This record gives sequence, C-alpha cells and structure tokens, in this order.
Amino acid sequence: MNTSNEQGATFTEVELLLLSMEILSMVGLRLSLKQRYCLLLCVAVGAILAYRFTRNRPEVVRMKRAEGLRANSSQFTLEGKPFHILGGSIHYFRVPRAYWEDRLLKMKACGLNTLTTYVPWNMHEPERGVFNFEDQLDLEAYLRLAASLGLWVILRPGPYICAEWDLGGLPSWLLRDKNMKLRTTYPGFTDAVNSFFNHLIEKVVPHQYSKGGPIIAVQVENEYGSYAKDDEYMPFIKESLLSRGISELLLTSDNKEGLKLGGVKGALETINFQKFNPKDIKYLDEIQPHKPKMVMEYWSGWFDVWGDLHHVYPAEDMLPVVTEILKLNMSINLYMFHGGTNFGFMSGAFAVGMPAPKAMVTNYDYDAPLSEAGDYTTKYHLLRNVFSQYHAQPLTVLPPHQDRRAYQPVSIQQHLSLWVSLQFTDKAFKSERPVSMENLPVNNNNGQSYGYTLYETTITSEGTLNSKNNIRDRALVYVDKHFVGVLDYKTQELAVPYGKGKRTLSLLVENCGRVNYGKTLDEQRKGLVGDIELNKNPLRDFVIHSLDMKPGFVNRLEGTGHWISLRRQRPSFPGFFQAKLYVNSSPKDTFIKLPGWGKGVVFINGRNLGRYWSIGPQQTLYVPGPWLHRGNNQVTVFEEQETDGRIQFSSSPDYGMSVDVQ
Repeated sequence: MNTSNEQGATFTEVELLLLSMEILSMVGLRLSLKQRYCLLLCVAVGAILAYRFTRNRPEVVRMKRAEGLRANSSQFTLEGKPFHILGGSIHYFRVPRAYWEDRLLKMKACGLNTLTTYVPWNMHEPERGVFNFEDQLDLEAYLRLAASLGLWVILRPGPYICAEWDLGGLPSWLLRDKNMKLRTTYPGFTDAVNSFFNHLIEKVVPHQYSKGGPIIAVQVENEYGSYAKDDEYMPFIKESLLSRGISELLLTSDNKEGLKLGGVKGALETINFQKFNPKDIKYLDEIQPHKPKMVMEYWSGWFDVWGDLHHVYPAEDMLPVVTEILKLNMSINLYMFHGGTNFGFMSGAFAVGMPAPKAMVTNYDYDAPLSEAGDYTTKYHLLRNVFSQYHAQPLTVLPPHQDRRAYQPVSIQQHLSLWVSLQFTDKAFKSERPVSMENLPVNNNNGQSYGYTLYETTITSEGTLNSKNNIRDRALVYVDKHFVGVLDYKTQELAVPYGKGKRTLSLLVENCGRVNYGKTLDEQRKGLVGDIELNKNPLRDFVIHSLDMKPGFVNRLEGTGHWISLRRQRPSFPGFFQAKLYVNSSPKDTFIKLPGWGKGVVFINGRNLGRYWSIGPQQTLYVPGPWLHRGNNQVTVFEEQETDGRIQFSSSPDYGMSVDVQ
C-alpha cells in the first residue's frame, strides 16, 4: 500500500509562543509596554488555538502527480507503487453538511483511505435546466474536504445511481415524455444526460488526481448489467465522461449476474456482494485476468421497507468476509460505511420479485459501521482492528462522540385543515381525465416530483369505487370531506355511501417513493395514472391540487392566520399540526417519536425530516442538532388520520423489531 506522504511543517505550542514574540518585536517597536503585552497575548492565544484545532487532523496527502491509479497488473498502483483501496461510502446528500467533516474524520480513523459517493441527478437538477450545487449539495466542497483530510475519492456520477433513492436518482421530469426510455440511448434521455453532465463534469474535472485533486477513479453508470436494455448505452456514458475531461481510471460495478452484461471496454469491472462465494471471485478473474480485483459494494447491512422488519447484518458474519477479501489482496469499498438519512420525500421503493412496490423507510442507517446519527458501532471497532493491520503507522485518534438530548415532550398548540391549506398551494388545475403528478403544469412545467396530489370530482350516486389499479401509490378517499377508506395496490375497491344530490369525491394520493432498481423504471409515474371508475363508469372533470410540500409552502402555512387552537376546536384530518420545541442551550441531535400518530411527514424549522408511519419498522425520525437553534423551534406535522396531540423525543433511535439479512 502506498503510504508515502510528504510531511508539512508543524509547531509545538512553545514554538508558536516564541514565534508570537518574534512577530511582536517586528511590529511593536512603537507600542507602550501595556499595548505590547496585550498584543502578545492575543497573537499567542490565537496561534495556540489554531494549533490545537489542526493538530488532530490527519496529514493532507501531498505527492508529485505523475501517474494516477492504474489497473495494469493484478494489483492497483498509484504513482507506480502498489496501492490497496480501503474504501467506504458516505453520501453527502444524506448527511447534514455541518456533519460532513465529523463523518469523514471517523472514516479516516477507521483505517479507510478512500471515500466513495454517488451524485443524485434529481437533487442537482430539480427542474430541467435549473441546477443546484450549493449548501447541502455543494459537491466541490465535499471533494475539497475529503482532500484536506487525506482521503482519496471514487466518484459515482450516474446518471443512474440506484442507492435506494427515488427513481435511482433520475429526475421525475424525464417521465413527462410518454415515450421515455430511461437508461438507454433514446434521444430524450441522452439529451438530458448531456445537459446535466455539461454542468456536473466541469465541476468534477478540477478535482481529479491529475489536477491535484482527490478523485482517483470514476464509475461509469451503475449496475447496468441488471438492466441491460441497450448495447450502445454504456459506451455512450463512457464517452460522455471522457469527452468532458474525465481522465482517471474508469470502473463499472455489478453483482455476479450483472457482470455478464454490465461492462464496457476500457473500464475495470468490479463486483458487488455480501456473502462470500469463491466462485464469484473466480468468475471475475476469468472475465478479467491479470487485473486488480475489487468489491465495489461490500454490503455492510441492508435497507428497510415500510411494513417489514428492520434488517441487521451481524458483525460476526461480516468480519470473516472482510478479512477474507483483504487476505486475497482484493480492494474493498464498504457500502455503506455511514448511511445517513433519506430526508424529505427522497426514499425509493423496492419491487424485485414482489407483486407491488414496497416503499423504503426514511432512515438509511443500513446497519452500517457508523450509525444514522454518526455513532460508533461494534462493527466499526472490529473493522478498525482489521484495517489497522494494513497501515504502517498507528491510526488517527477517534473523534469524540456527538452528544444527544431527549428533549421534554411538547404539546400541539394549533392545527390547520388540509382543505384550508389548499389556498396556499399553486393554482388548481382542471382536467377532464386524471393526470399523473409528473404531467401536471406546475413547477415551470416540470410537473410535480414528490409528496401528495389531491384529485377532486363531483359524483351524484353511491356505489362501488374501483381504482383499476391506477393509484400510485396510496389514496385516502373522502366524500364531502368525510373519510371513506384507503385505496392502494392491495385494496382496489371501496363502497361509496348513499347521499343526496351532488357530492365532492376527493382522493388524496401519495407518491410513496419511486422504484429505484429493476426493469420498471419507465413505469414510475405517480398520482392517478389512469381512469378511476364509479359503478364501472370512468370519472371525469377533475380539479387537481399539487401538494409537494416544498419549503415555500410550509413557510406560507406558518405565516398564515388560519391556524386554530386545539382548545377551541377538535382537529380535522388530514391536517397540519404545530408545536414549539424550546431549546435553552446549544442544540443537540435528537430523535422524534410519535407513538400516538398514524402516518405523515414532519418538518422542523421548515426542513422536511421525512415520513413516519405507525406500521414501522421505523418508529423515530432523526433530528440533526445543527438544524435546531436556541429558543423556539417550529415543529409542523402533516398527519393523515390520528394524533394524541404530543410530540416526544428520544436520545436513541428505534428502528423496530430486527431480523438478520438473509
């Protein structure tokens, strides 16, 4: 392994004090004795504080850049010397920016030398031609941080990333094209990829190894062998990277079956797995002899879906596999090293081998070595012992544990009916037939990407309401604002009760998350995707409201005078509920618990923490301390059907009853 770092100059506190005195002698000749003393004190204190702040940081890797990562023999080389990739995945878009450094320092302290991250297209280009690389999405800042901490980077820019992320990271506005063929050379898709890569890759190129940056390799697409609908697609993506200035080693990533179709000439193939099978390694060697072998995704745990159990992968099962991989002189990347959180509505859905998709939960803890909130786990400490054997020098000191607080429960003070909130949404859209949320004329004609959509029409009779399986994914049904029932993949018929005259039928449809893996990506339009029938007659003449619950909408709600005190009136559902969390000291991480609630979404100070659902397994939502402030913090909950009026807090998460990954 290449461990040769050029050491920079360092100073002790005594040396800094002497240096401060020398500075004083140069600038303080005309100062009084008292002024000199004050200046000396300020300079010395500042220098010592700076020293203490930086002394525990790992040394930044500095070396002459002549030859980057190469795969010309059975072992990787960097600058012509053997190099062992000890990697881990941390996604910047799943971790509060204030904690990026904490998580990367903990990665470094575990003995890893390489960070891998996906790039989520749907976050960076939320509307066609509108790009966002700021704040939480400042990829360049993330890359610079990794470099400053002495970590190399393998970048996985997609455009498809899977990642248990909505539509595998592809923007939903692509689906406005009824003929769209995602992940192919269909012109509507390649044109959009070219536009995105024009903006993305120009930001990435300066951070390549050859330019003095940390990026030593770039992945071409992601697990394409499991999709493989177009032989020309992978060469197109590869050329899209090369033509824009990507010059580092190219990789592909697939499971054993995907290796047969997922490669592209000029890129090193890597493998993904959890359970060790010598036949898989042998197969990789056969299709790619005399090349370095790498497990690009060694799955350190697994994801969870609503209505299922919490998956864990025991440390005693994981350690022997990691040890064996390293003994074979293979490189490894832990997916995930730290999973983080699917904040907002960004979690995907799983549909492989199932009659209907199952939505991913909000947490992405993944049972990874570093927990959702950045805690050390048993896996972390065991892995650190293993990886320390592959370093000539002792590993860096473990960064301190993040404090957490279980704040006192707070009571709901006021509520706002969903029906009242409609006046704060974009203008309603009228349509003779149902329209999917992606095709609504909202968000500058980019459609609605996430959240809920309300469809309303007039009915004049009772009878049987049949969804014809055209609801994506789940609808609360109301007649004149009275709850009738739920329609989803399992329940496709409801009885509409008797009533006189014209009545309003309302269907509040939730996009629970688009499928992120498998062959059905082109079919992920949400809302009402076809006709709904009453007594076998298709319903017509809809008024459609987009409820994507973006920050602007939530902020408009908070500023309105339409809220009603719970003391004056019993709440109606669905609705929004407000409480204030008072923080009297430096804010700390916490977890929200809602045991007396049903299903909905939580916002804190306007930020969408994500979905909760009483069916579990997840029973808490992570609240990052940096998203709170001293004094009153506004907590807004959108709840579909029930509440006990209290919001509770915990210092530890509850992910529900667990089951071992099979």
